[in-house]
Amino acid sequence: MGVKSALRGAATSDFLDRVVQDGGISATGKWRGWFGGLMSVAWLSFMIGPVIRSWQRADQPTASLATAALLAYAVLIVGSFIAFRRTFGTSPLVERPVDWRIWAVLAGMTACSAGLMALLGAIALATLIFVGVIAIFHMPSRESGYVALTVTIAMLLVPVALPSLSGVPFYVSFVPTVIWVARQLGLRGERLAELARRQQAELAIVEERNRVARDVHDILGHSLTVITVKTELAQRLIDVDLTRAKAEMADVERLAREALAGVRDTVGGLREVSLRGELANARTALAAADIDATLLDAVPDTPHSELFGWVLREAVTNVIRHSAARHCTVTVTDSSIEVVDDGRGLGTVDSGSGLAGLRERVRAAGGTLTLSSSEGGVRVRATVPE
Repeated sequence: MGVKSALRGAATSDFLDRVVQDGGISATGKWRGWFGGLMSVAWLSFMIGPVIRSWQRADQPTASLATAALLAYAVLIVGSFIAFRRTFGTSPLVERPVDWRIWAVLAGMTACSAGLMALLGAIALATLIFVGVIAIFHMPSRESGYVALTVTIAMLLVPVALPSLSGVPFYVSFVPTVIWVARQLGLRGERLAELARRQQAELAIVEERNRVARDVHDILGHSLTVITVKTELAQRLIDVDLTRAKAEMADVERLAREALAGVRDTVGGLREVSLRGELANARTALAAADIDATLLDAVPDTPHSELFGWVLREAVTNVIRHSAARHCTVTVTDSSIEVVDDGRGLGTVDSGSGLAGLRERVRAAGGTLTLSSSEGGVRVRATVPE
């Protein structure tokens, strides 16, 4: 009966510890002390009967000493939860250092347990379990494991050395070791969860950096390409058509301001790209580069407008930069966009970081991006599931 009470006490302690750890009750020193008191009562309830019987036998010295030892045992348990309370919310990856005072508590508990065994007999042997349990609660994994193993060995050897203390089932000796293993499994789960949380946070940071890098590349790459083309055109027109040259330079200023605003919006996560807006930009950019364009007169109502806008922006930028094309055609459906030019073919276009980022965008939307040669030019096609 005493052994069953001890096991129930250990289960109760584990439950109460989870309650405190989960934040159900404030983990202050006062609350921890009360919980320690409750646990000590649950743990030591099986010893109350033998103490009462010693009083009933009118063995006052034995009864007095046993009562004092039991109360001291309870005080040490309560005191341990007040003095060595854990700071919840700290990372489970950080191992707590050993507080030398815990050794004094464990020594006192061992002395009380030995006194109870001498006074009350074999039933008090089970009190050694709680020496291991307190170590598990308040010591790092390695040191608490040593204590739990020592307690297990002691509970196996004491009945052999002192037959008068036999009678407790041998399997009870393994309770501290089992509790230690169970606690290590719990701590391992907490550590894995913390590692997963940190990895998710790091991946989110990396993803955000990649997003900013892609957006800045696409915005500046396109805008600077058009600015370069328009600046070259304005230089050629200065001596021929000053009015048009001024108009081109005004466009350069507008594009520069838009690029700056776009970078700011991108860094702030507010950048919006639409197919309609990029078609207008493409018409202006291709015209400035003296490339005939076959574009849409009416923009289709597609749920992938933003994605197709990014595809169009990058494809037109590459046409202007690399293709030496004379004509460019853009075709859009609800689930695809295709940009075809009649330039000099793929060459090194496929190795650019812009297209790599574009592939990531399309892949993130569940689609595919393909590049192929078409009549000496390049066909860029992005498709997404309908």
